[in-house]
Amino acid sequence: MPRKKNKSPTEPFLCFTEEDLERTKTASLFYIKKHYRWLAQQRKSHQKVSPTSPSLWAARLINLLKISIKWVVILHGIFILSTSLCLGIFRFINPPATTLMLYRRVVYGWEIKAPRYLPLNKIPRYVRNMVIRVEDGEFYNHRGILPAAIKNAYRLNQQIGRPVYGGSTITMQTARTLFLIPEKSYLRKYLEIIIALEMELILSKDRILELYLNYAEWGKGIFGIEGAARFHYNKGVQSLTTNQAIRLVTLLSSPIRYTPQTLTKNGILRSRYQYLVQRFESP
Repeated sequence: MPRKKNKSPTEPFLCFTEEDLERTKTASLFYIKKHYRWLAQQRKSHQKVSPTSPSLWAARLINLLKISIKWVVILHGIFILSTSLCLGIFRFINPPATTLMLYRRVVYGWEIKAPRYLPLNKIPRYVRNMVIRVEDGEFYNHRGILPAAIKNAYRLNQQIGRPVYGGSTITMQTARTLFLIPEKSYLRKYLEIIIALEMELILSKDRILELYLNYAEWGKGIFGIEGAARFHYNKGVQSLTTNQAIRLVTLLSSPIRYTPQTLTKNGILRSRYQYLVQRFESP
């Protein structure tokens, strides 16, 4: 009977072939790579939920900016659509009241006298020319705004430190009389420009001037040149003397603080008055 060969203690390990070892090595590398991918995913997931992550704050800011731009566009659209609709109506129908009138009535409690509306051809031509001469000499030539005048007004306001000068055309003044409140700010100026551009597209120049002369503020609760003439001189604008008309037109730039009798106390008003006297009253 043949004798059994003694097994070496290392013999079980010698049964692995090179192919088995290679397979084991491959499997090990696979699991190592899988583990590192899992760690990377965990790290990335942690960064996503971290409230202090710079990328998260950047994403939030971008999202907030998108929402803000969206609402700015929507509000612009609503504003332009509503004012355009009103201006389309004002082509044919005179406004029963203006935003400025309502503001003076509600905020200041003033009694507002209903404007005595006059068609443009019922207002003496020389009076119209006076208004254009001192308020907007390029009225019939521009398209609602004068960029150079606005730029110059902005430069002066920067020197003063607050918004005082506006560089407004007659169209812009009509826009704020009809639609805006009398609080000086750069926002109001921006809205003035938008409405003025709309007015020039929808209304004729003569219609804009007619609305201006009939709704401009001429004193506490006094609106329109006919109402101003009757309030200050007890006569219609067609019956005014040249000097009386000059005083009323001069008063346009500061109708609340001064009257036709006291306007010469103000240096700017005095200069405007003297300018109109030289142009329209001197022989």
